Amino acid sequence: MNDTVKPTRITTVPRYGDQPADKLYLPAIYAGIKVTLGHFVRNVLDITAMETLEYPEEQPTDITSRYRGLHRLTHREDGSIRCVACFMCATACPAQCINIIATERTDGIDEKMPEIFAIDTLECVFCGMCVEACPCDAIRMDTGIFSVTGKTREDFVLQRDRLLSHTGAFETEQTRNKEASHD
Repeated sequence: MNDTVKPTRITTVPRYGDQPADKLYLPAIYAGIKVTLGHFVRNVLDITAMETLEYPEEQPTDITSRYRGLHRLTHREDGSIRCVACFMCATACPAQCINIIATERTDGIDEKMPEIFAIDTLECVFCGMCVEACPCDAIRMDTGIFSVTGKTREDFVLQRDRLLSHTGAFETEQTRNKEASHD
């Protein structure tokens, strides 16, 4: 038995950054400033080439139906609230910004409904987990509203009536309800 081992080839790669200027990051800083000044000069010389949206007078036109805008609660065909206060959305919410207090339902459709349904949009991360978790398709984020303003913290807490007043911006609720009933 031969115990000789073949030598392996080892390649040594020289380390970058051994020069004093490299250690100070001066070449990288210079390159970044060069790019920034190039964009600045180009924009100053030809101001019409800059793509500017004069918000809020001019609204964006590139919002797709997959955009997660402000929340809304949906209605059934008879106009009643679709939410059955199952707490699935509040449980799935990573920010814990949904507050639900359930009450007994008197219309005989389901056992319960939300007496209080509030979403604190200052804490919300707009991840869409509440929409995915809802078994009744009661909560959606398809309002197309992407800018919320207010003067107090309470202006950013969306209560049940305000959530019910929002409409879908991309398709009607009736169209989606008919598609769901045919499936």
